[in-house]
Amino acid sequence: MPNIASVFKDEIVRVARKEIRNELAALKKASAAYRAEIAALKRRAQDLEREVKGLTRAVGKAVPAAREAAVKPTRFSAKGLASQRKRLALSAADCGLLVGASGQSVYNWEAGTARPRASHLAAIASLRSMGKKEAAARLRELRASPAPAA
Repeated sequence: MPNIASVFKDEIVRVARKEIRNELAALKKASAAYRAEIAALKRRAQDLEREVKGLTRAVGKAVPAAREAAVKPTRFSAKGLASQRKRLALSAADCGLLVGASGQSVYNWEAGTARPRASHLAAIASLRSMGKKEAAARLRELRASPAPAA
């Protein structure tokens, strides 16, 4: 006759295995569902990346064409700047104040030893359309406003 302890132990092992099997089945189902969901998300991410890549190419081709049409290169010559300054009766310091540079920079531009940056070229180009009165008014306005703190 088998020992009651061994029968009891075998029964406990059998019941425990049955419970573990049920728990593992639920975990396996959940794991398979998660793997399927992850795969679907990866596919979706790849599709979206492809779409972004295509749109980037399309926009990349369109934007430079628009920029080229919009941006017209500004001509600059030292002689031209000197004649503009003379026409407006401005000192180098005043001209520098109008274009956002120093008087010494204006001298260097006129001498041809330096070339203005793109940010200054736009301001220099605006001098061409200015008259003496407008330049004087703009100078008064710039001198009246307090200088920005550095």
